[in-house]
Amino acid sequence: MGAGIGGIDHYSIRAQDMGAVVSFYEKTLKLVIGPRPPFDFPGAWLYRSDGNGQPTGSALVHVIDVVGGANAGLHDYLGERDLAGGGGTGALDHIALRVEGLAELRQRLAQHGIPFRERTVPLIGVHQVFLVDPCGVTIELNFDGAETAASLSNGA
Repeated sequence: MGAGIGGIDHYSIRAQDMGAVVSFYEKTLKLVIGPRPPFDFPGAWLYRSDGNGQPTGSALVHVIDVVGGANAGLHDYLGERDLAGGGGTGALDHIALRVEGLAELRQRLAQHGIPFRERTVPLIGVHQVFLVDPCGVTIELNFDGAETAASLSNGA
């Protein structure tokens, strides 16, 4: 019997520059800041936008502000980590998200000068865009092959 996993709920990033991380996700994935419980440590929760700049659904990315180092509230809640030594949750390589809007994403990344790499998975045709956030987290954005073909035929 499986664990009943329904999908990835969110991912959290311990950021030494929370503003840069939030700005990155706003620019690249068009996420917006939304409601966050009153934790005893600073942070921001980022959501999909409803198209009018309002958060919708569940928070996808939790950004935890670790500026100042000693943060008893954070350490009590999630445990202490050595960010200077690259410590984190282990050998996590990247986060993958299924998305839409390849042509628009390319334009947005170019507009903001955010570097990215693209690949198409052999046999299955999923088109992937890889970018790295300010904390060094690699994000893989997966586009359906049909959207990729349409985007390429339109010269995007």
